[in-house]
Amino acid sequence: MVDDVALVVGLGNSGPKYEGNRHNVGFLVLDELAARVGGKFKAHKGGAEVIEGRLAGRRVVLAKPRGYMNTSGGPVAGTANFYKAPPSSIIVVHDELDLPFGVVRLKLGGGENGHNGLRSITKSLGTKDYHRVRFGVDRPPGRMDPADYVLRDFSLVERKQLALELDRTADAVEALLELGLEGAQNKFH
Repeated sequence: MVDDVALVVGLGNSGPKYEGNRHNVGFLVLDELAARVGGKFKAHKGGAEVIEGRLAGRRVVLAKPRGYMNTSGGPVAGTANFYKAPPSSIIVVHDELDLPFGVVRLKLGGGENGHNGLRSITKSLGTKDYHRVRFGVDRPPGRMDPADYVLRDFSLVERKQLALELDRTADAVEALLELGLEGAQNKFH
């Protein structure tokens, strides 16, 4: 990643109803990063709640798009434009159904894999070439609709491990900022 400001975006749905949902894992990781920066999220005209600070020796803007997951693109693009953060300096933290619970994978670009938040961001940025930090939430049991599954809270067993996994995922974001994609992948894959 280049040395301009890095925009770290956590995906989720706004409001207390969604706080503990699997789909809000991006927000939960951003809360951990906010604690590390030592700031509180504030409303920004770009359509997100933001904190400016430093992580891993880099200037960062942490952002939680306001509203719903499926409309994340507008706030991400608006915030990126305001801070002059090119897509190559954007890191999106999100839930991933195709990974077991707690598994973290980092990548640049690629498909959206049915994730409407990513689809909205790709459409608004006009490119798929932004970094992703994918947090595994596992597949839904049986024939449960994936949309219903991601809008449910983590299970009791998952919640026992969640703080540790969120901390490790925040470490992966910092590694990406400090070491670049290949270095961070070597450390976390």
